[in-house]
Amino acid sequence: MTRHQSDRRPESGPFKRGFLRADALFSLAAAAILAFAGAGTAAAQPSGGPGAPAARATAASSGSASSSSSTATLSDGTAVDSAAAASKVQDYWTPERMRNAIPLDAPDPGTPPSGSAGPAVAPTGEPGSTEPVAPTVPGRAGPQEPLITESAAVGKVFFTDPSDGKDHVCSGSALNSPSKQLVITAGSCVHGGQGKTWMTNWIYAPRYRSGNYPFGTFAAKQFRTFNAWIDSSAPSRDVGLATTWPQDGTRLVDATGGQGLSWNYPQSVDVTVLTYSLDRNDGGIQQWCTGTTAQGYFSGTIGIYCNLGNRSPGGPWLREFDNSTGLGHVNGVMAAIDCSGWNQSSYFDDGVKSMVDAQGSVT
Repeated sequence: MTRHQSDRRPESGPFKRGFLRADALFSLAAAAILAFAGAGTAAAQPSGGPGAPAARATAASSGSASSSSSTATLSDGTAVDSAAAASKVQDYWTPERMRNAIPLDAPDPGTPPSGSAGPAVAPTGEPGSTEPVAPTVPGRAGPQEPLITESAAVGKVFFTDPSDGKDHVCSGSALNSPSKQLVITAGSCVHGGQGKTWMTNWIYAPRYRSGNYPFGTFAAKQFRTFNAWIDSSAPSRDVGLATTWPQDGTRLVDATGGQGLSWNYPQSVDVTVLTYSLDRNDGGIQQWCTGTTAQGYFSGTIGIYCNLGNRSPGGPWLREFDNSTGLGHVNGVMAAIDCSGWNQSSYFDDGVKSMVDAQGSVT
């Protein structure tokens, strides 16, 4: 059975679909509309390298898997292209602004097929993984001891959305890559999707807990997400990346450790979900859920019954999570929820691996 802080069973309804949970196969109600919220030591070895940001930096030949990058900016349009600019972003995020940041409005991805979930996902190649890595800088965590099922390589993302001028919050996680500076989150947490633009004033606060963030904050330097998310808010491509500035010379993954990446695994995989859901404890601490993923409600997605609300995008879905290290392999990111409490993620295929390869060496 799926385990999480709030073990509520889905209610019955007119649409039935079968899902494999951690120990049982059962049927549940599915709604017609999705609501978006929007410890190994081996390093990952993606290819690619640093380069100037481009409006259309193609990362894969397939149209649905191509991606674009953009230099991070402050809300006034100033590029975050220096340590001084990164400090301005960090200074913007006072404790009060963090407390008052709100979740994203939910974009409408359209109506799913009547009476069934979306088509089953299928690998686009052989399954593969890059390894997580432990932190190399001692003593960065301060006096706070980790909670059970909490990770220093998971944190809160804060940013300003140019479409409404308001400050918002998501979740994200540090991802091991050659740069040691990468954060993976939902696409909606770096770009507003169809008809919108890149987020501004973007920072990542690892292991945020009730207003404390013992690792400090890391400002974004460059973003990347799929063109299918930018152009049409495609649920199957709701994945985003941010390369961060080092903090006082220390790279993010060196400070907190970094998760590995998995792709092309079956749709049914045991995972641990870590996220800051604003529907639980006002998003003050990491929430967790363990279970088995299943077919998602839209094409190209997977789901898990966590019932963590629709205000928790970006948190990692981790294969082989080790609670003693807080590390595992990211096999999905929180992106949406249906009305029966099933959270959703884009399926991680070769396209996700290619996008990580394209951004993973940028410094």
